[in-house]
Amino acid sequence: MIPLNDPVRVYRRLQPAIDDTVAGVLASGRWMNGPFTERFAASFADWCGAARCVPVGNGSDALELALRALAVGPGDEVITVANAGAFATSACRLVGATPVWIDVRADTLGLDPKRVADAVTPRTKVIVATHLFGIVVDIPAIRHALDRIGRGDVRILEDCAQAQGARRDGQRVGSLGDIAAFSFYPTKNLGAFGNAGAVVTNDNELADSVASLQSYGWRQQFRQKLPYGRNARIDELQAAILCVKLPHVDDWNAERRQILERYAAAVRPPATIVGSVDPTNVCHLAVLRTPDRIAAARALADAKIATTVHYPVLDCDQMPDLNLPGRKLPLPVSERARDEILSLPCYPGLTEVEIEHIAQTLTKLRISTQ
Repeated sequence: MIPLNDPVRVYRRLQPAIDDTVAGVLASGRWMNGPFTERFAASFADWCGAARCVPVGNGSDALELALRALAVGPGDEVITVANAGAFATSACRLVGATPVWIDVRADTLGLDPKRVADAVTPRTKVIVATHLFGIVVDIPAIRHALDRIGRGDVRILEDCAQAQGARRDGQRVGSLGDIAAFSFYPTKNLGAFGNAGAVVTNDNELADSVASLQSYGWRQQFRQKLPYGRNARIDELQAAILCVKLPHVDDWNAERRQILERYAAAVRPPATIVGSVDPTNVCHLAVLRTPDRIAAARALADAKIATTVHYPVLDCDQMPDLNLPGRKLPLPVSERARDEILSLPCYPGLTEVEIEHIAQTLTKLRISTQ
């Protein structure tokens, strides 16, 4: 079976450097708040083209603490999408805000800036722009939509968990909005060897707030500055591993892009590969869209190719959300795509034999349009 993800393949490429770095951290006794955490914070901010990076425990921490730094709380509304795995919705719940779900673009399945104006109310505080599958949301278009209705005060939070290194007009994600959240889960384009995340921003005040919140809300040890702080710090080992891997991400993204293009050339209409022609796409996921997903999944499984669905349930339809505050605008694109998408293996280390086997299997798919 060709696995959907296999981060061990990247580890093997860098094993001597990673093993030496990990051994050094273990021997140092600096397992929290050490030099690699400082180094990664500086390096990653510079790589993103942003002023500050605050490493945190995971991507969920990053989303929640970013919202808290933006002073989002009960009574506030946060505009987001419903097809991105409930991560932004969960962060809204944690801070007491109300999620407002809007529809996505048909070509990328990312947030549609044309839907923003209809969703804004006097209670709107933040828009979460999730760069889904590795395709960059048009942040300038969101800002234009907000300015056009006189709501330039609404802040934009980028969810960059699936888009490390992606660019729009030469500018990397993480520097496009007011603040950004990253996950470094092992299968991400830049992945740790466990949980890790970061918040990135050009706003020093926001960065200082996140830095306080991720360490109990302290302004100095044992003296609190902010409420709702907790332990959301990154481990020194994870920061060290990320330092080793960061210089390679652009090359890995190019490798992902080549794989996606092979798949896109192989599929036959009406099937497509989502975002295959979008130049911003760093291909965190290769997503097949087909009107006959069941048959496609069966054929790929028969060919020993692992697949899954990102994501099978819209946020607004999750059981816990049915009885919680939320506002749903019409979601016809999200609802149709939910039943047609299927994620394929797409990651550095796939062999030429594996890529060709997947491409040939895609070419042979028999797709019913009924």
